[in-house]
Parts: sequence; C-alpha cells; structure tokens
Amino acid sequence: MSSRNASDWRRAAVCFALAAITFAVFGQTAGFGFLNFDDSVYVYDNPVVASGLSLKGLIWIFTHADCNFYHPLTMLSLMVDDQVYGLHAGGYHLTNVLLHTVSVILLFLVLRQMTGAFWRSAFVAAVFAIHPLRAESVAWVAERKDVLGTFFFMLALGAYVHYVRKSNSLARYLIVVAAFVLALLSKPTMVTLPFVLLLLDYWPLQRAEPARRLVLEKLPLLALAAVVCALTVLTERETIATLTNVPMLSRLGNAVVSYVLYLRQMIWPEGLAAFYPLPKKGYSVWAIALCFLLLALISGGVLALRRKRPWLLTGWLWYLGMLTPMIGIIQVGAFAHADRMTYLPQIGIYMAVTWLVAEWRASRAAFGGLMIGVIGVLMFCAWQQTAYWKDGKTLWTHALACTTDNYTAHFNLGNDFRAEGKMDDAIAQFQQALQIKPDYAEAHDNLGNALRVEGRADEAISHYQSALQINPGNAKAHNNLGYVLLQKGRVDEAIAQFQQALTINPDDTRARANLKQARLQQRRMNPR
Repeated sequence: MSSRNASDWRRAAVCFALAAITFAVFGQTAGFGFLNFDDSVYVYDNPVVASGLSLKGLIWIFTHADCNFYHPLTMLSLMVDDQVYGLHAGGYHLTNVLLHTVSVILLFLVLRQMTGAFWRSAFVAAVFAIHPLRAESVAWVAERKDVLGTFFFMLALGAYVHYVRKSNSLARYLIVVAAFVLALLSKPTMVTLPFVLLLLDYWPLQRAEPARRLVLEKLPLLALAAVVCALTVLTERETIATLTNVPMLSRLGNAVVSYVLYLRQMIWPEGLAAFYPLPKKGYSVWAIALCFLLLALISGGVLALRRKRPWLLTGWLWYLGMLTPMIGIIQVGAFAHADRMTYLPQIGIYMAVTWLVAEWRASRAAFGGLMIGVIGVLMFCAWQQTAYWKDGKTLWTHALACTTDNYTAHFNLGNDFRAEGKMDDAIAQFQQALQIKPDYAEAHDNLGNALRVEGRADEAISHYQSALQINPGNAKAHNNLGYVLLQKGRVDEAIAQFQQALTINPDDTRARANLKQARLQQRRMNPR
C-alpha cells in the first residue's frame, strides 16, 4: 500500500472514530422527547414550523424574526424535520446529532489541513465532540441554531483555507462569503468569523501579507457582520435587558467571572445545569478582581510567548473573542452564563492546550495513553450529562440540585407537574419560584392556571392580576383572567379582558373564542 493510500485510510479511520464516539454519547437523544423549555415556541406550538414546508412558511421565516431571533435557516431546518418526522422528537434530536458529528469531522479535517498535525487535530476534534459542555447544544432541540450555525462555520473555515492557497481567486473568496452568510442566517453570533480568520492568518496559516492587506481582505465579511449585529439588536430589543434591570457594571462583572467559570467547567465539568440564574446581589468585588487578574495574567503570558508558541495567542484570543457576543455585556435573558455559549469558543483553548502539552518530551505511547484516557473520562461524563436532558422533570430536578435560587427551574418543573395533572406539586413549585422572584409575571400566570383547575378561583384571579400589574402586555394573562371572571358570572369584566387580549395579540384564537362565548352569555342574560 502506498504512503498516500495509508494516509487516506488513517484519515478515514479517524473520521469514523470521531463519528462513533459522538454517537456513543449523544445517540441516546433519539429516545428523548421535547422539553417545555423553548421547544414549544420553536417546534410543537410554532404554527409556521408545525405546518411543514410551504411557500407561505418560507416567506414568513425569511421576512420575520421568529422566537426573537432572525435565524431563518434554523427555522427552515426545523420545518424540514417536521415534514419528515412530524412531531416525533427523536427525529429532531437525530438531526442535531448528525449536524454536530459532521462539524466535528470538518474541524478535524480543516485543522489538520492548516497545521499538518494529524493526531493533535484529531484530539482537538474529539474533545470538541464529547465534552460534557456540548450536551446543551446537542441534546436540546431549541439549540438547533448552535449545531447548524457551526456546520456552516466549519465550511467557511475550510473554504478559507482553500482560498488562502490562491488568495487572488475571487471565486474561492465568494465561497467563503457564501458559507459565512449561511452561518449568520443560522445563528447571528457567528459574526466573529472574520476575527477568527485573522487569528488563523497569524497561526497556523502564517500568511506573509501585510496586516493591512489581511484586514482589508476581511472588509466584506466585517460589513456583513455589522449588518447582522444591527439586525440582532433590533429583533431582540424586547428580550435585551435594560440598564435599569441589569446595570452595566454588574454585566461587566458577570462577564469577567463568566470567562473564568467557563474555564473551570472545561477542566472540571461538574454541576452543569440548564439554567444559571444571575446572583441576586451580583458577584463580589473581590471575586471580579481575582477573575480579572487571572485573565490578565493569562493574556500577558500568551503575549510574552507569542513568538515561540504562537498557538497560545491564537487559541486564547479565539476563546476571548468568540465569547464576546454572548458573554452578557448586552444582556439577553436573566441567566448568568450558559453551557451552550462554550460550543465554539472553547475550541481555541483545546488547540492551545493540545499544542502546549505536545511539546513535553514523552514517548508517543504516553501521549496516546493520555489522549485515550481523557477522551474516555469525557465520554462518560458527557453521556451522564446528556441523560439529564431526556425529559423536563429530570432536567429541572438536576438544575435545582446544582444551583440555588433557581426560579426558572422551579417554574419549568411546575409546568411539567401541571402537564401531568399534579396540581398540588405544580402549585408548590410556582410558589417557590415567586418566593425567589416575586415579580415573575409568568409564574403568577401559571400559578393562577393551576389554582383555577383546583377550583380556587379567587386566588387565581389575584395571581392573574399580579401578572398583569407586572406586565400589562401579557395577552395570555388577560385571557386567563377573563376566563375565570366568565366562570364566576362577571361577564362584562370578562369581555373587557378578552378584548384587551385581542388588542395585544389579534391572532389569539383562544381569546377570540372566549370573547364569542362571553357575548353569547351576555345576550342570554340581557335578552332584548
């Protein structure tokens, strides 16, 4: 067998092994269901997705920001899944696993092509494939944007390496642009690609062109990134926390601590949860200062070593830069940090550490044993972490065991109990959520629903009213309040609530049906 054929077989064997370990960890998700954590708004309660592929649906997803994001390709992929699998959740999970697997293999192939280091590239791809922090992105249907966007991100990297070989080729450059556009249409945070390409120019590509030319070369990509940033801020304006909710200093402090927390989770992935609430009083000044000092020391170290070990600078800046859009300076949601945020950024750390360890003078057998041992431990931990995502009760019970004051976990666990008809358990969970966060409008609304089912109408009305005091624009709460008022015979008040719900959301079919019923009852009570 020629050396070229042997190399091809070895490369194919590694690709097969990467696919095998990925499916060994995440294949279990084919038996998982949907979660009550955004899967409803993305899939089974989303009328556009649930209708399958249609021209009307295609026009909608490309002209509207669905689920507060503009990610039409993500929604299109979910529509395709609905066309193929209906509402069988296992099919959606399988698509996530397949996309993740292909991205893992592409990472290996592209990194090997850039560096020429076969086993180091394979190890980086393996750690990316099966680290426990990947569970959230792969095992959660609503995070389709992560795995789909990363697939196109990896294609863009591969196209860029192909372009670098002939940097005056417009056709090759346009392929990079096309892959970048597809990545942006899958997940807006892929805007960091031009920055990553500049890092790769430094190492491992070591391009000899002047820095000014390399930056100018990225201008079309930077322009696309700027447009997407502006569009994202516009479409997420309702979910972005205002300065009064989360002060800028608190956000900056949380960002500094999160950078370090993600590193700790990478090394010791214990206590991973689906939701980490923001600390009530924020992080202490000392905690923020120590984290900042650690980040500064690492940054200073990699700068000092940039000539002898350039991969340290590339890997570290990859990590810092790719996390920037998601680190919480622009706060979206009430979480302090999230496992899914590490999906692409930590590849930079894997590269830096792998190349650094490979410098140690040890036998090939020792390195091979270390690699196999690390992969084995990560596979076990990742398999266990993924298993927590099998259903809502397991996920949120685990989250409560890992965190404190987790009102979101109590709320979602209450929703699971309510769906099972366990109203006493649901009421207890909603009440715990409200003890932690009294201004939690959705918890007031859902607690009212559970109380209504239990026949405690007056208590339900009180909680609906509390929900509306906190958020007067909650159409569901107006409709729910109107329904209870109608049951109590307070027809005129009920009609006013249904009308308010329809003013807020004219497409609310339940409020429309309830309004019709209320008017019929009104006519019976006041016949002409």
